[in-house]
Amino acid sequence: MKKNLLLTLLVFIFGMQAMASTSDTITLYSQFLKKESKFVVITPTSKTSNSKDQKNQKYPVVYLLHGHSGNYSSWLKDAPQLNAKADELGIIIVTPDGGFGSWYFDSPIDSSIKYESYITKELLPYIDSHYPVINHKDARAITGLSMGGHGALYLAIKHLDQFGVAGSVCGGVDFRPFPNSWDIKKDLGTYAENKQNWDDNVVVNVANKLKNKDLAIIFDCGLDDFFLVVNRNLHQKLMELKIEHDYIERPGAHNKDYWGSSIDYQLLYFKKYFNSHLAKI
Repeated sequence: MKKNLLLTLLVFIFGMQAMASTSDTITLYSQFLKKESKFVVITPTSKTSNSKDQKNQKYPVVYLLHGHSGNYSSWLKDAPQLNAKADELGIIIVTPDGGFGSWYFDSPIDSSIKYESYITKELLPYIDSHYPVINHKDARAITGLSMGGHGALYLAIKHLDQFGVAGSVCGGVDFRPFPNSWDIKKDLGTYAENKQNWDDNVVVNVANKLKNKDLAIIFDCGLDDFFLVVNRNLHQKLMELKIEHDYIERPGAHNKDYWGSSIDYQLLYFKKYFNSHLAKI
């Protein structure tokens, strides 16, 4: 009887821990996209027992961008530990929808593809005003996988006033070697006839805007990933620019096993950044 009671209590306790953080799926109408767009917000449970402190407690926030053909729910399917990580690290996690293949820029030829404006001018202000986040760039991180890895570094570098730290997981940080893939030409025009559009919207070129310590950066790629060469090129570019950053290569391919594991390391990197900077805010 005692053994059964103990087992029941353990199941209850672990169940409560697993359900500790809360997840909201929000639908927001975007003036830039001219349509509704969904996103998920994972909020940790307050660690303080004082009800007044719980009400006033605020958290740093991490934005996770999905890859090509994914959506706002993809990260939670590929990395189901995210709810527990929000609690463990004391962070809010937001997973926006970047469309089927937006690459997270504002298209110069299609006015309905304005995901850069949507995220930086609509989504971030919404999160800041509706959730208990610390409204400061040093309490805001962004990363993503594949297309989302490109988007995360692209947005962070172009909006240094909004992000203090950024990452990329097996990111397509230069898609020019793939001019006929992923329908990018729908948003930028064909590479042969619109080379400037392509050059202006790849991370490896946008990185020229950076000065050292403008942005804390971590990115990684699997040794069997088709984006390995462009990630190595970005690493070399940052080395030439003398931009401090963390770059990692490890065994793995372009799949959910890789980014489902990699995100744990990046979240720890972000947490360390938050810990070292929030005291200064």
